[in-house]
Amino acid sequence: MEIESVRVESSVWVGKKRFRALLSGWYFSWTELDKKNREKKTISVPIGEVVAVAEGRVEIQPQKKAEDTDRDFTLFYVKRRSSGGRIWTLGRTQFCCPSRDLRDQWVAQLKTALKTHCSSRPHRLLVFINPYGGKKRGKEIYLSLVAPLFELAGISSHVVVTERANQARDHILKKDLTGFDGVICVGGDGMFSELLHGVIGRTQQEAGISEHDPTVMLQPCDLHIGIIPAGSTDCVCFATVGVNDPVTSALHIVIGDSQPLDVCSVHHQSTLVRYSVSLVGYGFYGDVLAESERHRWMGPLRYDYSGCLVYLCNRSYRGIVQYLPADPQISSPRDSTRCLSGCRVCSESTERLFPHSDSCSSLYSRQLSQYSIESEGEWISVEGRFRCVSLTCISSSCPRSPKGLSPSAHLADGTGDLILVRDTNPLGFLTYLHRHTTTQDQFDLPFVEVHRVKAVRFSLPPDGDYDDEEREQSISEVLEDPEKLCESDIEFSKDGSQQYLAERQKEQEMKDERKKREFFCGPCCSKPPAVSVWNCDGEILPYTEISCRIRGQLVRLFARGIEDDRDAQKCHEGSRNCKGRCVLHT
Repeated sequence: MEIESVRVESSVWVGKKRFRALLSGWYFSWTELDKKNREKKTISVPIGEVVAVAEGRVEIQPQKKAEDTDRDFTLFYVKRRSSGGRIWTLGRTQFCCPSRDLRDQWVAQLKTALKTHCSSRPHRLLVFINPYGGKKRGKEIYLSLVAPLFELAGISSHVVVTERANQARDHILKKDLTGFDGVICVGGDGMFSELLHGVIGRTQQEAGISEHDPTVMLQPCDLHIGIIPAGSTDCVCFATVGVNDPVTSALHIVIGDSQPLDVCSVHHQSTLVRYSVSLVGYGFYGDVLAESERHRWMGPLRYDYSGCLVYLCNRSYRGIVQYLPADPQISSPRDSTRCLSGCRVCSESTERLFPHSDSCSSLYSRQLSQYSIESEGEWISVEGRFRCVSLTCISSSCPRSPKGLSPSAHLADGTGDLILVRDTNPLGFLTYLHRHTTTQDQFDLPFVEVHRVKAVRFSLPPDGDYDDEEREQSISEVLEDPEKLCESDIEFSKDGSQQYLAERQKEQEMKDERKKREFFCGPCCSKPPAVSVWNCDGEILPYTEISCRIRGQLVRLFARGIEDDRDAQKCHEGSRNCKGRCVLHT
């Protein structure tokens, strides 16, 4: 039976007020009636946003409580806050019917509508909790806010509390995932990156595709990824949902929202280095991350501290950037549009990225998936000195920077935005950084250029004043522990002469003096390096010369993109285009 043909209507009571309830098509609505049967306020909820329906009077907050009554049923649904439509809460309305039979009919019809319309909702999830991320409240957030919603919606979950780095990635790569509809991370961007690498890696292994070959189209992943924000920045969650709110994200997971997402694969020669979603940055952003690693004891404050130090150093780096431009007729990073829920550019890109697929889940043959990136157009080369070189697949917005690195970047159009900031005076660069926190156009500066691209290469000029040893040193200095001596030095010092011990003591004093000077002056007092390091979603890459490829709609998130509050206001019950995806609860 088609859901469009279902229609149930009757009088119900909510508290002491009488309503006319109506289940029709994609919606369930109830309209308040006065004593003369005149209609007053109407509340309409898409079936797709109904979380659960239960017999009797049921509550789950502040604690679960159920009272089985003959004529009552309780409806749980997505409710948007009036102050901000992107923040979702769990709505709850208790209805009283004239008879038990009518109550049973309503419950049966609503459950049938849920099964018919919401067949893609998850039933079993694998949840990874990072107990150390952000303010270390991951377990508390999941148990108090998320788990009750999963239980209400009938979702079973297997929970893994991670104890080491990359545990979640390894679990996804090696364990049996049969029966799971998705993987969930309760943590920050680092935890999401682990799940991202695990899901992509496992999918390519099962398909027999080499991740290391940048000329091979990777197989899109069927296993969805959900993000419950519990980290420090939660950039990916903010850029795909619009807020960092655990309840909002949990409700997106419960109702089975699905948002495709582009991923950038980073290669060195013929080896895959990492996958990235939010940032691959060289220069300023790489230096900030490298400097922050030296001050981990400061906690999250180390990023602000390191940012100030690196800015004062006023560094720029030589480099050659080559990029493969995307079609400017489709979209542009300067078109002042935003990628929102139901984005036209992303929807049309699905047909362009998967021309031989009937749906996003059906994959075309290996012959069609192999191609040469040289055959997709002409590469453009730019050489010079850069303050920073950045590549992002998403806007990379966060609470501190509501519009992000590239406000008009799209989530799923198969492109990324390349931002080149050439060498400039300190005041000019400060202006560029400050505009990320305002509504001003950060690209409207003479030393900044932005390009929508499909692939990027970065190399060092052949006539540069650096060598391989200096490149390795600039990276190893970030990763090594200056407090530790190698075992050979320790053993030698035990049997060495008094002269050797004196030399070692003098060297240690010089190191201590240098550390004190660096603490107060930072890198500004040291010799500026000829090369920087790459910041790839918060991880330092071990190579300077890399190539990047944008993988269109490679993974899917439990999200729907950022909702436009204006579109929610325009939505009405008679619309069939939205199919119950958006509605105003008044």
